[in-house]
Amino acid sequence: MEKNIDILQNWLKEQGAEVAFITDPENIAYFTGYHSDPHERVLGLAVFPEVAPFLFTPGLEIEDVKKSDWSHDTYGYSDIENPWEIIVTEITKRVPTVKKFAIEKSHMSVDRFEILAKYLTDATFISIEEKIQMIRLIKTPEELTILKEAALLADYAIQVGVDEIAEGKTEAEIVAKIEYEMKKKGVTAMSFSTMVLTGTKGALPHGTPGDTRIKKGDLVLFDLGVVHKGYCSDITRTIAYGEISAEQEKIYNTVLKAQLAAIEKVKAGIPAKEIDLTARNIIKDAGYGDYFPHRLGHGLGASVHEFPSITETNEMALQENMVFTIEPGIYVPGVAGVRIEDDIVVTKDGYEILTEFPKELMYVK
Repeated sequence: MEKNIDILQNWLKEQGAEVAFITDPENIAYFTGYHSDPHERVLGLAVFPEVAPFLFTPGLEIEDVKKSDWSHDTYGYSDIENPWEIIVTEITKRVPTVKKFAIEKSHMSVDRFEILAKYLTDATFISIEEKIQMIRLIKTPEELTILKEAALLADYAIQVGVDEIAEGKTEAEIVAKIEYEMKKKGVTAMSFSTMVLTGTKGALPHGTPGDTRIKKGDLVLFDLGVVHKGYCSDITRTIAYGEISAEQEKIYNTVLKAQLAAIEKVKAGIPAKEIDLTARNIIKDAGYGDYFPHRLGHGLGASVHEFPSITETNEMALQENMVFTIEPGIYVPGVAGVRIEDDIVVTKDGYEILTEFPKELMYVK
């Protein structure tokens, strides 16, 4: 569905900019409802203060756009055409003189920026990222409904993985089963590469599933999410296979205590850093401070990792209907890794947890 383009138009007026050209596919999907992975080809959304926007896509996607919710002009190009000539021509038809041009500076490549600047020699380029971040920050009721649906699908995926835990089964085999079952559920994409890590590999926060085989006494870490109606979920659970050591159990219970305490701190008006520090201090006091190397959480929505970061230095006050993850972890090399993650909505007086899979230490016999 198209949404919030009018906010961009008003921002352009305030900035005195004639046009914005958005090229991040996730931002384009957010504003237009059209989802695309253009690979090396050019995809863009041109927005103007006073006239209707247009979408620019590879020519082979024109029919796909017609089936989407996009209701304004769309232009395509063939592989033998110069896309930038077409883009600039269509822009200057609408605004003959471009003095100020807004782009996502962190997304547009230097090569593409230089091509654009060559065509628009009188233009000054400004960044639009921060405005887009703030637009996407507060979720609408419709977005929250979809995010809840995505979270429940992630819960189901975790259950599929837990049911597959067995002696000698590889991480990769369990990943394959999870993703196969999600395809059967109608999920077209995972939010990111599904992670199943067993034993000491769990101590790698961004480890890669492979041919490591599960054995009794392992902690098995699942980190996954789905894309549902253009929105992402993200959940992590850590499961015990058979009896585990006292240290593994201590690590798990410390992470759980930290996560529950951090969630309890969530409500509108609280600085983000207080949420992070609540969890971080519990982990530090338990003697594992050096083994929690990442932020507590990240924004969640049309992208699986979006603004804001929940860090110990972020002074930003939480706002109602922000959505982010809370995912403390402890990773002790050679011993184990534990992470527990949920998707959280900020409410006026507290929070709502979107993901529902149980968090108490679960043993698979």
